[in-house]
Amino acid sequence: MDNWDEIRTAFQVARKGTVSGAAEQLGVHHATVIRHIDALETRLGVKLFQRHARGYTATEAGQDLLQVAQATDDQFTQLAGRIRGQGEGVSGDLVVTSLGMASRMLTPILVAFQVAHPEVRVRYRTGERVFRLEYGEAHVAIRAGAMPEEPDNVVQPFMSQQMALVASDTYIARHGKPNGVDDLQNHLFVSHDDDNHRAPFVRWLRGVVSADRLTYRATDNRNMMDAIVAGAGIGFVLSQELDRHPELTEVIPRHEEWAAPLWLVTHVDLHRTTKVQAFLRFLKDHVKPAKN
Repeated sequence: MDNWDEIRTAFQVARKGTVSGAAEQLGVHHATVIRHIDALETRLGVKLFQRHARGYTATEAGQDLLQVAQATDDQFTQLAGRIRGQGEGVSGDLVVTSLGMASRMLTPILVAFQVAHPEVRVRYRTGERVFRLEYGEAHVAIRAGAMPEEPDNVVQPFMSQQMALVASDTYIARHGKPNGVDDLQNHLFVSHDDDNHRAPFVRWLRGVVSADRLTYRATDNRNMMDAIVAGAGIGFVLSQELDRHPELTEVIPRHEEWAAPLWLVTHVDLHRTTKVQAFLRFLKDHVKPAKN
């Protein structure tokens, strides 16, 4: 049916039995009710109501239509209740997005949150693409780099992403360890395959060594980590990863300019919902936030 408003009007006329009663229920003028009924009957080519002095009585055709309208109205009512419940409770889908590099840090937190809230279904989306919160693609985004500026988003500082430039024991055995920044040009590197990647440590490396030194390139952070561990070249890893990989050695001291701030981003329409607030509190409790 092209126009649900007309069906809804007919439904209320049948329930109330009068034009005035339907108009009051719908909050419209009685002339609107009459216009909707006339238009609907014209479109269907049948009379839906018998008009009489006391009001309107549904015909047989009208009764068939109103059974469908009743079922649809009930479904809308149930849907509204479920939606309100999702907004008010900690249940249903929780969609979180970040760069894949943050997976090691975030995954245990997401699992712990799900354990604390068994009715939550976690959907963790990683990748280079910026998921659009205004289109409902995620509840919470964790983004790196410059402060996000999309309208209607709530942005909070989260933490600083600290990076370390490392080589594996295998690489050092074959090529030795660089003797400072000036010696980096004489070594091989694992780096991102995107020449325009905006991460500050990627830009720094491309400014220090020539492109021919970037001998292993990839688009996936996990693959870059695997390549560094396997000895393909020197590369950047999150500083938190060093405790898990004793075979990796920092080749030069860390530079402050390698670090990138992380931001918590939510859409204004969902920011105050119980589920989003519960997750944000949980996340901040488990990871020390960045200082302003």
